[in-house]
Amino acid sequence: MKMRIFQHFSLLLHLHEMKISANLNSNPPSFFTLLSLSSIRFSSLSASSNPTIVEYLTQTLGFPQTLANSISNRFRRPKSAENPKLVVHFLRDIGFSEDQIRTTVRVAPQILFADIDKILKPKLQFLQQLGLVGADLGKFISYNSTILNVSLENKLIPCIEILKKTLSDSESNGDLVRVLRGCGWILSRNPNFLLSNIEFLESCGIVGSQLSMLLMRQPRLFASKQSTLKDLVSRVVDMGFSIESRMFVHALYTISCLNDKTIKKKFELFQSQGFTEQECIEMFKRAPALLRASEEKLKLGMEFYLNTVKFERTLLVHRPTILMNSIKDRVIPRYRVLQILKSKRLLKKEPSFFKVLDLTDGEFLDKFISRFPDDAEELLVGYKGHILQEVGE
Repeated sequence: MKMRIFQHFSLLLHLHEMKISANLNSNPPSFFTLLSLSSIRFSSLSASSNPTIVEYLTQTLGFPQTLANSISNRFRRPKSAENPKLVVHFLRDIGFSEDQIRTTVRVAPQILFADIDKILKPKLQFLQQLGLVGADLGKFISYNSTILNVSLENKLIPCIEILKKTLSDSESNGDLVRVLRGCGWILSRNPNFLLSNIEFLESCGIVGSQLSMLLMRQPRLFASKQSTLKDLVSRVVDMGFSIESRMFVHALYTISCLNDKTIKKKFELFQSQGFTEQECIEMFKRAPALLRASEEKLKLGMEFYLNTVKFERTLLVHRPTILMNSIKDRVIPRYRVLQILKSKRLLKKEPSFFKVLDLTDGEFLDKFISRFPDDAEELLVGYKGHILQEVGE
């Protein structure tokens, strides 16, 4: 009955618009005529041809009316709410939360009318076998709902096999699940597309464990357009890296994480401390991860090493990795301990601060604190005083 009323209303609306259109051809449109036409069209957009679905989406899933109308209007023919009820019940049974179900339906509403046994269940069981179960599966699908619309045989299975082979993750799927969590939409790519990108990266010397590392850290690279991938490789080569260098893959990863503006700001920060552009490039070549560090960390590190420790800039150019150390938790505490030992003349020979920073916590304690039991308390305060102060606060 409701459908007949809606169809009758649509017919009247169409005739009314035709009448207004005819009037517009013979007479200039008035403001009220245009307002009337605009209101009627707005009403027609707000109406839904699937009132049953709208009611289900609003009453059961808690969607706002406008969103429910928008979703229902994607389906031209009137639909029953029976299949959506079954789909939602199925998703709840396998561990999806209500929020995850809502997100999944909002992004890929087609699944409400998918065949559970033929379409949904095989795909979700396949993902469960990989290690995505319960709430983890719900979270994954809610972020990557569209993969439920791709072919299991032609895309999901082949893509997974390619990823597993690249990761050498045959016995355990831990690395594979990590990749999927980081870039689930990689499964919607054509398998040949993935293979083409992998072949290109291998042609750049990125093979074996390096290829696996890059896939785990930056899976979206493998799903990018090859033109984008080639552009990133060209930028790395232009910065002086050889594809034969073991640092090439690390530089590619770093460049893929940053835009040109960020890289420029990092270089300007180094240059503000007196480093030349060529020295900046040399530091990046020795420690590509340097550019991923925050500006605050880099600034604090350079100021401490140059102004307090009195290192020459050339030392940082040749050993830029020390800028990656935590100034607060590692560098300053060890520097304080050495200063105490020097003031008490307990060291026969002043150690290289570079080497001191390379020691593990255990090695540092044994060599510079435990050896001096009479001064151990003062040394420990110097070493861990910042932690005690934080606890006291």
